[in-house]
Amino acid sequence: MEMIRLQKSELLAEYQKYKDSGKKLDMSRGKPSAEQLDNMTSLLTEISDIDSCFSENGIDCRNYGCLEGIPEAKRLFAAILGVRENNVIVCGNSSLNIMFDTVSNAYTFGLHGCEPWSRQGKIKFLCPVPGYDRHFAITGLFGIEMINIPVLCDGPDMDLVRKYAENDPAVKGIWCVPKYSNPTGVTYSDRVVREFAALKPAAKDFTVIWDDAYAVHDLNDTPDQLLPVLPLAEQNGTADHFYLYTSTSKISWSGAGISCVAMSENSKAEFLDIMKVKTIGFDKLAMLRHARLLCRSLGDVMKMHASVIRPKFELCYKYFERLAADIEGFTYSRPNGGYFINVNVPAGKAKLIVKLANDAGLKLTPAGATFPYGVDPADSNIRIAPTFPTLAELEDALVLFDICVRLACAEG
Repeated sequence: MEMIRLQKSELLAEYQKYKDSGKKLDMSRGKPSAEQLDNMTSLLTEISDIDSCFSENGIDCRNYGCLEGIPEAKRLFAAILGVRENNVIVCGNSSLNIMFDTVSNAYTFGLHGCEPWSRQGKIKFLCPVPGYDRHFAITGLFGIEMINIPVLCDGPDMDLVRKYAENDPAVKGIWCVPKYSNPTGVTYSDRVVREFAALKPAAKDFTVIWDDAYAVHDLNDTPDQLLPVLPLAEQNGTADHFYLYTSTSKISWSGAGISCVAMSENSKAEFLDIMKVKTIGFDKLAMLRHARLLCRSLGDVMKMHASVIRPKFELCYKYFERLAADIEGFTYSRPNGGYFINVNVPAGKAKLIVKLANDAGLKLTPAGATFPYGVDPADSNIRIAPTFPTLAELEDALVLFDICVRLACAEG
């Protein structure tokens, strides 16, 4: 007992030093670092004169038009998602914006000839947990009931997904991050992808929001492989349920990139009928810059990003390995890609750890954010986002995080 008191006293002294230092550290969001953004400056030279402003099929990218996006940008995204070019609509810099529009369209106008969700009474959405807080914010904004679906080692619990989706017409969809999931780092296995493609939902307007944000974001030489879902869904006659998204947000510049949605021909026609009222087209010069650079060098670009990010993940593992050895119930993920490390702490400690960290100048994702309504039933999950800080800043943050975990767990 005396040893525990002594250790806690030393921890408190170290913790106070951080509070007094006034440092501002941040591991709260999955943002590219300044070094990564700087490394993409060559994008600026892809368009250098008037002649370079035209797409491969002669579209003047400075002008209106081309609602679906230029051919070379569609080809880029089709290759990333494993779909045909005619499945793809290229949009602005935010795939989250397109996901919002997908839900909003269904809620306001309806899908596939069905009544709008707003007129169907109480509706529900399946939410794999832990998951992405901004997904849950969208369904939460529309007042849609959210149902937790545990994420297992190879994807969502498909027995539960089938139970809800195939037996309750009020269940209207599911959020998915199929590769290097935010925050678990899990990639859906071939079995899980095939079972998604074979789903027979009770609701004709059931919507699988397949957010493939980390499709090419590998960190090592043994990357996870994700089976393309849309071709399988076409074989099963379920393609109208699937909406696939990705973007260049973590490939080029997060605030100045391009994004896309891919879907069946039926869904695409329906989507464009609404989209053509909202816009005449997105930034085609951005499409042109990205397509020219990435169609010839996407692999090299992603290796460059991995060389910056990988040491940060390895630094996290060094600290987390010690915590796992010392504290029962502390576990962490070691993903092969993506932007996050999933940490679980002893039950009932996550909020306290995050508060201690915030009070001492370390900003973390709020405890509970990885669950609908901000409620983690076990109060044990913390999402770590190590990409934005420099290595030196990250080490400072990890030392403080280590202190906060040990302090919280010393409380008993």
